[in-house]
Amino acid sequence: MGKVLDAAAIAQFRRDGLYAPVQIASGEEARRLRAQLEAGETDHGGPFKGSVRYKSHLLFKWLSDFIRKESVLDPVEDILGPNIMVWSTDWWVKEANSPSYVSWHQDSQYWGLDSSKLITLWVALSPSNVASGCMRYLLGSHLGPDLPHRETYHDDNMLTRGQEITEGVDEAKAVNVELDPGEGSIFAFRIAHASHPNRSADRRIGLAIRFIPPDARQIRSDHDSAALVRGVDTHGHFELEPEPEYDFDPLAVEFHRWSEEERRKILYHGTDWETHRT
Repeated sequence: MGKVLDAAAIAQFRRDGLYAPVQIASGEEARRLRAQLEAGETDHGGPFKGSVRYKSHLLFKWLSDFIRKESVLDPVEDILGPNIMVWSTDWWVKEANSPSYVSWHQDSQYWGLDSSKLITLWVALSPSNVASGCMRYLLGSHLGPDLPHRETYHDDNMLTRGQEITEGVDEAKAVNVELDPGEGSIFAFRIAHASHPNRSADRRIGLAIRFIPPDARQIRSDHDSAALVRGVDTHGHFELEPEPEYDFDPLAVEFHRWSEEERRKILYHGTDWETHRT
């Protein structure tokens, strides 16, 4: 019996590569987080793009505090154990009536992490449903072989390379996961997932928090970083990230700049990554 997930829920996650929904925040807290995000966007001059979308917990104290909350970490501990690190936080925002989409892909083929234990907690800050382009999963695909991908660099594809699976996806077996604001889904590193464009009149806002255990390794770079959010770092494979004392703390901002440069090397490994630096 875990802190949040019972034995049946954990078994379901192991079998399907997915468990949802998990209550991560109240509706009121989700609205407050959305307001903080959108205030940050206003100050930034528009929706977050490029490096600001990633590892934002180094830039905003309110986000750094959120990823350390018990309601976030307790269900993660039920799966990963007591020592937990955050490898990244990513914003996935589709504007109202936007053509932006995410093609079918497996994260495990692009992140350079040798751990099969990595999990993502995807938290909805606005209604995530079929109309708004909710997440879609192929249950059990995390247990199968790596699926072939091709890179499209399509303008409307939200992925770094526009990567998409070329075979092995049966749309008839895809499962839509609809979430209310404050609810989350937990999914495995290798599960195939995607999402359609947002056809609703509201933004579809999702926060993806990527968790790893300390024994994970980065194999595409000599340098990578993570935030220790619970327990102890038992292996020292990642440079530990500073916790900002306030928004845009200069120490954390400089660390974010460095980590984003390293992240691009990892995500564009095997390509002419210099052409994708901006």
